[in-house]
Amino acid sequence: MKHYINSETLSISVIKDIIEHQKSIELSKEVISNIEKSKAYLNSKIENNSTPIYGINTGFGSLCDVEISSENLSQLQENLVKSHACGTGDMVPKEIIKLMLLLKIQSLSYGYSGVQLQTVQRLVDFYNNEILPVVYTQGSLGASGDLAPLAHLALPLLGMGQVYFEDKIIESEDLLKKKQWDPILLEAKEGLALLNGTQFMSAYGVHCLLKSYKLSYFADLISAISIDAFNCNMSPYNPLVHFVRPHNGQVKTAERILNFLEDSEIGKLEGKQVQDPYSFRCIPQVHGATKDTIGFVNKTVKTEINSVTDNPNIFVDSDEIISGGNFHGQPLALALDYLGIAMSELGSISERRTYQLISGQRELPNFLVKNPGLNSGFMIPQYTAASIVSQNKQLATPASVDSIVSSNGQEDHVSMGANSATKCLRIVDNIERILAIELMNASQAMIFRNDKSSKFIEQFLSSYREVVPFVENDRLLANDIHNSISFLKNMGIENDVIFN
Repeated sequence: MKHYINSETLSISVIKDIIEHQKSIELSKEVISNIEKSKAYLNSKIENNSTPIYGINTGFGSLCDVEISSENLSQLQENLVKSHACGTGDMVPKEIIKLMLLLKIQSLSYGYSGVQLQTVQRLVDFYNNEILPVVYTQGSLGASGDLAPLAHLALPLLGMGQVYFEDKIIESEDLLKKKQWDPILLEAKEGLALLNGTQFMSAYGVHCLLKSYKLSYFADLISAISIDAFNCNMSPYNPLVHFVRPHNGQVKTAERILNFLEDSEIGKLEGKQVQDPYSFRCIPQVHGATKDTIGFVNKTVKTEINSVTDNPNIFVDSDEIISGGNFHGQPLALALDYLGIAMSELGSISERRTYQLISGQRELPNFLVKNPGLNSGFMIPQYTAASIVSQNKQLATPASVDSIVSSNGQEDHVSMGANSATKCLRIVDNIERILAIELMNASQAMIFRNDKSSKFIEQFLSSYREVVPFVENDRLLANDIHNSISFLKNMGIENDVIFN
């Protein structure tokens, strides 16, 4: 199966389809024409014009006034890639590196960057052959593009740096020999086109969004199980309540809860508490606000991944080469900080439900175990969830409010969006762990109910208990937590379920 890179808008759902079906990518005839037209125009400009053009026949950053002779233009671009490959820290996950390749190809496909066709095609070959450059998480200020990470992404084009190939890390030079490929000889503007851009931040944004949509669904489902496990009053989910405060996410969450609990025996029981704690009663309001945030971030990321973010931009039809600032990551920095804050709240309210379930209320035993005292039961998983929630509060501090001067004052305001991106992923991964712990507790609590939940939830729990069975007596619960996380991680959900 193939996905053609063309003028059609790339969306989060389309990317999910490309990933899940392991589609190869191919440049359309339209894209090939755009790239070749832009490159031909740039070549003619260089040949017939001695006027300084930033990054093409000048130095970079604060060295923008240093003119470069025509015979050194190729060396200039190679030097740029080598000198900017200063990443450090942890290695970027392979699935995000692959997204970086896809998004860089997409950005170069519009024909505003002046690159060689063979350069873009080599990136396509990397993507299709699962050749993933080794990239590091630290080094980008989120302005002038993700310079350090994208330099590491570009190094293997030159036969430098390292790549993941066939489940090993090998030298790029050896990879090119193995494939019988010549290194790319960068021409004017190409190094800059490869390094300027927001594809590190954008790839993290896409990855975080895909995971956030899925976890938002699970947060609703797991909270519905907890609602029955705690024998909650169903009136807070009545549509009338939400139609008079019709935030889209709030309405959608209440609808989901009611659908999950349709025909629940527990839900129909009489003699319930008049009011339940906020962590149950306000699920539509809290989960819904996160959904609305995810929607906003989706819109921002979608705009970004369908944009040209290198510099300068080449406008063939207008006969202009313009140096601007489309590489600045402020839109993504703000959006990813916002997403991190919103997702952290799903964990905060989940941990409170876990706490309520183990508290010995509503005819449930203390710590959800038959012989509390002899058994500690589910006492400590709540501690674990609480520690992760606290870490998320620390990680949710915005990176986008920070800036630092670089390049001798030329680049005097930066977005710090790369830090927003890596923090956001840590938060999202933490939410998966917190929800997995709530699911453990809710599944355990349901055993102590004499009545059944809905058919859907009973079937879901039946599958879950094959992985995490009922805890009769104390056992090594770390294994159960890990199995619970794996259960959520490996469960696929259709696009029409999580995106609607």
